[in-house]
Amino acid sequence: MFKLPDLKYGYDALAKCMSEETMNFHYGKHHQAYVDKLNAAIESNPQFKGKSLEELLTSVESTSVAAIKNNGGGHYNHSLFWDSMSGEGGGEPAGALLELIIDKYGSFQKFVDEFTSKSMAIFGSGWAWLLQDGEIITTANQDTPISMGYKQPLLCLDVWEHAYYIDHRNRRDEFIKSWWEVIDWKAVSGRLINQ
Repeated sequence: MFKLPDLKYGYDALAKCMSEETMNFHYGKHHQAYVDKLNAAIESNPQFKGKSLEELLTSVESTSVAAIKNNGGGHYNHSLFWDSMSGEGGGEPAGALLELIIDKYGSFQKFVDEFTSKSMAIFGSGWAWLLQDGEIITTANQDTPISMGYKQPLLCLDVWEHAYYIDHRNRRDEFIKSWWEVIDWKAVSGRLINQ
């Protein structure tokens, strides 16, 4: 049985970006619903019992079951999203991650601008991702890069309206700007393979 990941901060810790009310809805209700529906889908498809989330999301057989693909993706995406933030976040990364970003984009600010631009361009609900090679991609709904053959992403941003509507209403740009202030670059850097 899958469960919500424990947060490394309190519901009020990300106030620069998301209020305690948003966290109650987004983490406590939306993410919990993905976990509950994923567990129900596995109960209905017992051949997938005992598989890890990554196994479920990279197996053609299990991702052909819409409830597993969608709810498994929702669980995976949100888990990475929560782990990529901190109340003490913000600033710039250091070390190998910063070198990767500068090699790819020329400067950290140019990377921020590109990531923000791609996040703003997502039509409807979806995610923006920083991949292991420094590439920025977007996905719709709860699609996830590991289902597309990529290794574990470094960073993701949720631009579904439930991520920001309580605090920022329809101002996605305002939400994204505030999100840069809570990124936990140490956690993001820790996912870099062969650093």
